Amino acid sequence: MSGSLVLADAIKRIGNFVDVFIAVYVLLIFGYIIMSWLRLPYQPWLNRVQRFLVDVCEPYLRIFRRILPPMGPLDISPIIAVFSLYFIDFLIKNILNRLH
Repeated sequence: MSGSLVLADAIKRIGNFVDVFIAVYVLLIFGYIIMSWLRLPYQPWLNRVQRFLVDVCEPYLRIFRRILPPMGPLDISPIIAVFSLYFIDFLIKNILNRLH
């Protein structure tokens, strides 16, 4: 009995972790998009934030840029990347619900 409670608690914690991780990553992608649109003055702290967003988001977005054909000046890779994160979240929740 207590083993199933431990398993249920672990599954719930894993689900919560995945939800928070994906939500934070989506916010970072949105921050990356906004920072790429704006022309900001050079500030050391602002430059660090921009470099952090590039270092965190660019490797993931590069996956979709390789797959998607270029559409001129329009880059839809962040849109596809965010949708795929939500799809992965849905899959993980589905798998965890089956284990529960």
